[in-house]
Order: sequence, then structure tokens, then C-alpha cells
Amino acid sequence: MDTLLHTPTSMAKRPCPLPSSPSPSSPPPNPNKIPNMNNQVGNLLQTFLNLADSNSLSIDQSFEHLLDSSSCDADQSLLIDRALKLGSILLEAGNRSARKRSSVHNSLTWALPPDLTIKLFSMLDAQSLCYAAATCSMFYKCAMDPLCYANIDLTTVVPKVNNAVVSTMIQRAGKALRSLKLGIVPSPTMSRGSCQPLVYGIRNAVEVSNFSWNDKKTRQGKESSTLTRYCLTPLSGDKGAAGAVLRGLHLYNIERIDNTSLCGALSACPSLLDLEIIGLHVDLRQTLVSVSMNCPLIERLFFESSKTGRDDSLKIPTCVHLVNNCPNLTSLALRGFKLYDYNLRILVKGFRKLKYVDFSTSYSITGSFLRNLGGDMGGSLLEVLIFRDCMHLKELEVARLFTSVLAGDFRFLRYLDISNREGLAAAGDSYGRCYSSSIIPTKQVLEERPDICLLAEFPSEGSFVDVGQMTDSDISSQSSQLSSRASDACSYAAWLYVGGFY
Repeated sequence: MDTLLHTPTSMAKRPCPLPSSPSPSSPPPNPNKIPNMNNQVGNLLQTFLNLADSNSLSIDQSFEHLLDSSSCDADQSLLIDRALKLGSILLEAGNRSARKRSSVHNSLTWALPPDLTIKLFSMLDAQSLCYAAATCSMFYKCAMDPLCYANIDLTTVVPKVNNAVVSTMIQRAGKALRSLKLGIVPSPTMSRGSCQPLVYGIRNAVEVSNFSWNDKKTRQGKESSTLTRYCLTPLSGDKGAAGAVLRGLHLYNIERIDNTSLCGALSACPSLLDLEIIGLHVDLRQTLVSVSMNCPLIERLFFESSKTGRDDSLKIPTCVHLVNNCPNLTSLALRGFKLYDYNLRILVKGFRKLKYVDFSTSYSITGSFLRNLGGDMGGSLLEVLIFRDCMHLKELEVARLFTSVLAGDFRFLRYLDISNREGLAAAGDSYGRCYSSSIIPTKQVLEERPDICLLAEFPSEGSFVDVGQMTDSDISSQSSQLSSRASDACSYAAWLYVGGFY
């Protein structure tokens, strides 16, 4: 070290000679000398690494003296570049070796074999899976297995997933893909079975999870955190390999998906069993036409309109084609649409395996489509009927439904919801509302069919709720009550669905 710190005698700087090019006739290195060279490099590196215990000031001074001993500026620059390069190489080698040692340590101490580790990782959400993959190379290798991406759930409360993330996940899943969930959901604690509309876009994403206006402003205009109409295109990639095996597709409030992009995605999913669409700006008729053409195995269809009561596009031919081409449907929910009884009769009567029906918040439904159903005419397997807040549902038709239940029809019915915040349409008066009916045999049904969970909640006659005067606690209380009641039906439907598939 004293030698390194010795101050050299000053000498005049001279221009650097031009570097001589290697002679073309120079012989190639002798392979027999390579091991000896590696040993020399190893010894030199060991000596160099021993300097790590030295005083940093001494090394710094030694390097400065080495630069001063150089004959020209070009040589000094070359020495500095080599020092930086060598430091970078050593840093990279050290990090790589540390990862290898950690991976070996984890493989020795991790109790599960790779197949069970992959099974465990497949149960994680997308974010947790990414965290696990970043832990070590062993976990990374397990986390890259396609089975870990069989069920992709990229739903968020605020926009933070883009097309690239979706594409990467689908590519990693490949032919192992089974279900895909995308979009913005209002809150992870809110039941999706609630009759509160789930229409929820980027514009009102600020209303949940303490998401501040400042955070929202920084996100506005950023395509990096927005799903576009092309977010489902990877399902058609690689000759449709991923879409061909997809069984479940759930889409929530993706504002930029239109009829063309949705129908294009459905055309790539011939094995689809479960389709849930909420808050998309797509047409009911075109969507059902695409389902009937491309998804013959569909068993569950949940579709909630983004524009309550304004979509009346459903026509008789569409209903007929859907019934003929999708005979396995067991669960049907069309919420918030303008539906007519003659169309619904085709659907309920035509789907012979139908067990779950939900037409909540839909317009124009009077209930007449239920006449003579529940027996040999169709609808005999129905277990859940939900007509909550169907504003045109008639008191007389509900009474006929209850009478048919007492007569022995709808033998498998277990859940019935006819609640309406505006009351039922009164018999004989198209503008009158009924809040407590004397012609509906509610008590008798409860006595003779105690196995049915019946919800028939109406406001007091003449009551009017001024939303502007309600406090936040009042609104929260009523919303929680509504969600908890509707969640019973949703849970029951989920049990039906899972039991039927697996």
C-alpha cells in the first residue's frame, strides 16, 4: 500500500500514440492456456477484493495517483471508463450470485414441491402473484407457470390497469386461461347482487376508497391507466388459443368497449359458460345475437344496462335465436333494460334448464309473462325469481303468481323478491300504486310454502322520500339493508352456479 501511495516524479505530458492495430497474422489464443488464465484472473480478483477492507480514502488517493501517472488525457479517460465498467461488472456479478444463493436457500427451506407451489400461487390475486415472483428466481419460475394465470382478476376500484397488463397476463396463461375479470367495480365490500346500479365509470371513480381529487387529476388523460376497446384483442391472438378455452368473462364499467369490440371478443370464446356485463355502453340485442352465434355452451348470463330503461332493442327473433342456440342456460339476469312480457315469456318458457331469473330495475314488465308457467308449460325448475323495483309490475299479476304457487306450480321455487320502492302498479289503474295489497295471498303462501324466502317490501302508502333531505347515515343505512337482502339471492345463485359447473 505504501508503494501505491508513493508520489511519482513529475513528468511532462506527451501526446498519446495512435493505438496499433493487431497484426492480422497474430495466432489465436491457445485453448490450453485458458484455464491458467482463469486462475490468474481469479487470483488477481481475490487480491482486488481484499482491498474492500481497506480505507476508502487510501483507494481514492491511489486511483488519483494512477491517473496522474498517465501520459495523456485520453489515457486518464480510459482508466476512468475501465474503473466504472469494472465496478458495474462486479456489482452485477455480486447481485446475480446473491440471487442464486437465495434461490438455493429457498429451495432447501421451502417446504412445498414446485407443483404445490404453483397450485398455491394460482390462488393468489394478480398483485400478490407479482410480489411473489419478485422474491427470488425459484418463486419467479413457479409464478411464470401458465396455471398461475388460469383465473385472471384485474378488477380495480380506480383505473390503474392498461391493455399491456391484460395482454401480458393472457399471454402468460395461454391455453390454461379459464376466467377473465376486467374493469372498475364500485367497492370490494358492495355486493354485486344488490339492486343498486353498478354503473361506474372513470368520471365518478373519485367517490370511493378515499381517492382524492388531486390523485384523479394526475390520472386524467393518461392512457397508461385506461382500458380501451382493444383490451380484449389478446383473446383472439395466437389463432384464438386463449379465447378458445375461456369459460368465464366478467366486464365492469369499461367505458370504451363498444359493440364491435365486445362482439369480436365473444366470437373468439366458443367455450364460454359464464358471461357478466355491467355498465358497458353496448346494445342488448347485438350482444345477445353475438352470444347466441358464438357461445352455444353458455350457462350463466348476467347483463346490467348502463342506461337504465332506455335500451329497448330486444326483439322476438333475438329471443328465439338465443333459446334455440343456447339450450344450457340456467341463470339469466337482464337488469335495467326496457323489456316486454312477450319477449320474456319466450325466454323463460324456452330455456328448459332455467333456475335463476333476475329482471330487477327493468321497465315495462307487468308480470303477465308468468301466466301458466311453473309447470309443464315451462319454468318448472325456477328456484329464484327477482323483480325488485320493476316499476310497471302489476299487483294483479303478482296475485296470479302467488295463486299458481299455492296450486302446486313452481315446486322448486326458493326465493322470490317483488319489493318495490314505488309500490306495485294497482289493478285497474295504470297510474295508481299499491302499497299493501289485499288480493295477494302473501300470508297463505308463507304458511303453505315455508321453504320460500319471500321479500315483499313497499313504502307506506302516500309516503314520499325526499333524497335531498336525507342524511348520509340514512342513505347508508337503507343501502346496506337493500344490499344485505339482495345478497341472499346472489349467494344462493352463486351456490347454484358453482354446484352446476363443478
